[in-house]
This record gives sequence, structure tokens and C-alpha cells, in this order.
Amino acid sequence: MAIDLEIPKKFQPLVEQAHTVAVEVLRPISRKYDLAEHEYPKELDMLAALIDGMGEGGAGSGAGAAGASQAKSPGDDGGNRNGSNMASILSITEMCWGDVGLLLTLPRQGLGNSAIAAVADDDQKKRFAGKWAAMAITEPEAGSDSAAIRTTAVLDGDEYVLNGEKIYVTSGERAELVVVWASLDREVGRAAIKSFVVERSNPGLKLDRLEHKLGIRASDTAAFILDDCRVPKEDLLGSPEIDTKKGFAGVMRTFDNTRPLVAAMALGVGRACLEYTRDALAEAGIEVDYDRPSNVQSAAAAELIELESDFEAARLLTMEAAWMADNSKPNSLHASYAKAKAGRTSVDIALRCIALCGAAGLGEDELLEKWARDAKILDIFEGTQQIQLLIIARQLLGLTSAELK
Repeated sequence: MAIDLEIPKKFQPLVEQAHTVAVEVLRPISRKYDLAEHEYPKELDMLAALIDGMGEGGAGSGAGAAGASQAKSPGDDGGNRNGSNMASILSITEMCWGDVGLLLTLPRQGLGNSAIAAVADDDQKKRFAGKWAAMAITEPEAGSDSAAIRTTAVLDGDEYVLNGEKIYVTSGERAELVVVWASLDREVGRAAIKSFVVERSNPGLKLDRLEHKLGIRASDTAAFILDDCRVPKEDLLGSPEIDTKKGFAGVMRTFDNTRPLVAAMALGVGRACLEYTRDALAEAGIEVDYDRPSNVQSAAAAELIELESDFEAARLLTMEAAWMADNSKPNSLHASYAKAKAGRTSVDIALRCIALCGAAGLGEDELLEKWARDAKILDIFEGTQQIQLLIIARQLLGLTSAELK
């Protein structure tokens, strides 16, 4: 089946709207909330309401993290489908060209919303619709290895009782829901890990602290203590049964949705850096001629061309992962391809663009230095660079996690 990885025509208005928002709303307040860390950007409330209205009217279907989900069946005509996953990565790229930290704190567009879209049943999707959901995976003793989670969930009547600690929860303080990963039986291992939707107001979910960060400062990053946190058993996402053969797969399917979204965030930051640098070089009299080989151009022009080609590779991998999800094709490997490539590329682009721009790239009167700080997290969260390469190696070699660590 042929895959056209240009922007689908039906999504062009969505892309233009998202870019307008980035230009008119996000860029102007980007530095303000980078400096005012932990202060909620009130300007986003109206923007979130607008996105909600677009989604309800069908005009912006998939315009954000909440829209990304695995298609249930391929198109009836057997042709290509460009659905909510493609729409999500296209809109997210544009918004993160504006500001990735502000996108991460946009109400009702948290990574937990994508987790619910990936795993929840129809009743749960209906109950949690319209709510802002964060996602709590990482623990002090379980960073990149999600299977090492120590937070426990014990069934007590009609409720699960959760106990443990979660750190680095993006939008954890501001969200209305937190999707918490916990183990039903730690002795069983990864098959017993399930995800639970916890109301942020739950008295057993206690905020420990808000982190001070290198980048994405507009987004709050919380640490929680779960102390006898009681959750209705109906709020467990997926099956409560422990299946040692595929039990962890349902929870991990969340990453198949969220990793392309993070790759899209990286694309937005990377493109912002490239465009800024291209303009800065032009002002310095260095023009890039795309009709001539890079080796006969200036060193600065040749380096920019190299960075742009790297960016294009990351963009195409990200679009492919989204297209596969929209067409009911297993995309776990390609989601890791996209996340690994885009995460590394955005950091590389940002730092090398600063080198090309010199002093202009380090001043706080411009946003390039901020983008360089923001970019680093995109190579870390939702699975570090190293973990993505490990996942890719296991799948290509046909080895289990026990065989290749």
C-alpha cells in the first residue's frame, strides 16, 4: 500500500489554525511563563475552550493529545485513512513551534488523555470526557524501566487501594485526573501492572512538591504520594485480569499513542530553531542555495542543510507512525523509531543552531536559548533515547526484554 507523507489536504485548515494560535497566542507569552514558573497561564483557558468547540463540531477532530487513539478497523474501502492520530501530530507540531511548555499545560490535552483514549472502554471514555488527565508512571526506583514499578493496587471490596510514590508527573497539579500506573501483584512482574484513573481531588493522592526545571517551565511537573488512595474498581483501565502472556501489552499500548505525540512536539521545537537560524544567517548575508551541493557552499549553509535533512527524516518517521495507528497497523516499533529520531534530532538541532547563531542564540531577548532548554525533555520523557533504541533492537532481533537488557 502506498503511503503519501505530505500533509493531507483535509487537515490543511487545522494546520493553519494551529499555526495562527502559535503565532498570536503562544509565542507572545512564551518568555513570560518561562520566567514565571508554576504560574498558571490563564490565557490558555479561552484557547482550550476553542479547541473543545472545534472538536465537538468535528472541525478540529484530533487536534491535540486527547484525539490520538488506535483505529478499531481499517477503512472500509481498504484505502489509506488519515484520522485523529495524523491530525494530532500535525496540530501539536504547529503548537510546539509556538511553545512546547504551554502546549503541555493546555487544559484537557494531557498525555493522560491519550492514555484514556488508548485503553479505556466506551463507558470510561464517556465518564472521563472533557476532563484534563495527567499521567503518572515514573517513580524514584523506576525511571526508564516501567516494569519495575513499586506502587501497589490492592482490591478491597468495590475499590482498589493504591500506595506508592510518583514523580515527574506533567501537569499533575493542574489536571483533573491522574492516570496512575500500579501493580496488582509485584511478584508476578510486568503482567500485573495496570493503569488507574484517579481524581486529582482524591484525598489519598497527596502533592509532595512541584519541580523546578531546565525547560518547559510553563508546564507544572509534580511529585505525588499515594497513601491508601481508594479508587473505584470501575476506574481501572483495561482488563483487571493478570495475563502473564500479554498483560503488560495493554498498558504499554499507551506509549504507541503518546510517543508519536512527543515526537511531534520535538518537530515543532526543531522547526522553530531551524527557521530562526535560517533567518539569522540570511541577515548575516549567508544564503542557502538548495539547488547546489552543500559541499560547494559556506560551512554554515552546509550545516543548516544537514540539520534540515535530519529534521525531514524525523518528520517522515513521525507521520508514518501516526498513519499506521490511523490504519490499524501495529506501530510500536515505528512509534519508537519516531520518538528516538525526533527526540535526538531536536536537541541536536537546537544546540547546533545556537552555535551557528553565536551570541544571538544565547540572549534572553530571543527564544532560541529557551528552545534549546525545552528540547532536552523531549528526548527523555515517554521513554528515554536509550530505552527507545533498546525497544527497537529487541523488536528487530526478535528478543525478549529478559534476553536483551
